[in-house]
Amino acid sequence: QVQLVESGGGLVQAGGSLRLSCAASGRTSSSYAMGWFRQAPGKEREFVATISGGGTSTYYADSVKGRFTISRDNAKNTGYLQMNSLKPDDTAVYYCAAGYYVRTDVHGYDAWGQGTQVTVSS
Repeated sequence: QVQLVESGGGLVQAGGSLRLSCAASGRTSSSYAMGWFRQAPGKEREFVATISGGGTSTYYADSVKGRFTISRDNAKNTGYLQMNSLKPDDTAVYYCAAGYYVRTDVHGYDAWGQGTQVTVSS
């Protein structure tokens, strides 16, 4: 079982940047894909980005492409989501997740963190 803990959320003005971290523990493995999802109040959890275990493949939601960058450091068992040019629409609770395959749907992941709040003011 993999345990995930997110950090790095906060309040930022539109146009600003944040970097989220996801620390993994337990049965960690560089073979796990890692994904980031977000959920705004009253909305369903949606895909943001995902990265393969080796870090060679990445995929992004169209809404964040060109602004967000996903990465990972397997030596530190940590994944990252660099968020630039933030918009008020990016306001949500951000979750990291781990799974065996690179997927863009929530059902493709077996372990989830508790989430970290990102609020972007206009």
